[in-house]
Amino acid sequence: MIPSVMAEPPDPHELYLHVRVLVGVVLGLGLTRILSGLARMVEHPGRNPVSATHLLWVAVILLSIVHFWWWEFALISLGAWRFELFVFLLLYAFLWFVLACLLFPGDLAEHDTYEAYFLSRRRWFFGLFAATFAADLIDTAIKGADHFRALGPEYPVRIAIGIVLCVVAAWTGNRRFHLLFAALYLAYDLSWILRLYDTLG
Repeated sequence: MIPSVMAEPPDPHELYLHVRVLVGVVLGLGLTRILSGLARMVEHPGRNPVSATHLLWVAVILLSIVHFWWWEFALISLGAWRFELFVFLLLYAFLWFVLACLLFPGDLAEHDTYEAYFLSRRRWFFGLFAATFAADLIDTAIKGADHFRALGPEYPVRIAIGIVLCVVAAWTGNRRFHLLFAALYLAYDLSWILRLYDTLG
């Protein structure tokens, strides 16, 4: 058996801060990608026409990254940190970064509009988006049974429906479905966040 490289168990709070810095860097890069993409739209409005569907999914991922960043603060309550947990959390953050990159690629030369590009990459996008729901479930379980129960019966239903809709979205190229999915999900996610943190209370 390989001995531990740490002579003494590190302080969990120090480890958490160490992990949060790296996760913050990854999420910050995702936010930078989205904000830079939006700035390019303003700078060159006629280069690649925008679409409501694409902009709504941009709003969804932007909100999700910000929420994830705040949500992970709950991990400070963990009594112990393991390397596997660190890797999982980093991979979870990677998902959000890649989703941001898929919304704003480095080159749109093959496509006339952002919507055409988005639909052409929908299997990648919604496959990764579905993975965030699965990761969210694992993440919530890591925070303990009490935390899981505190989210109520709506939480597992939310996860299950989210994954099913992602599977449908990856399969269909129907523009109306993608627009409706984005609009309804954004409205629901805002409602979930407001209720979760009792913002309106």
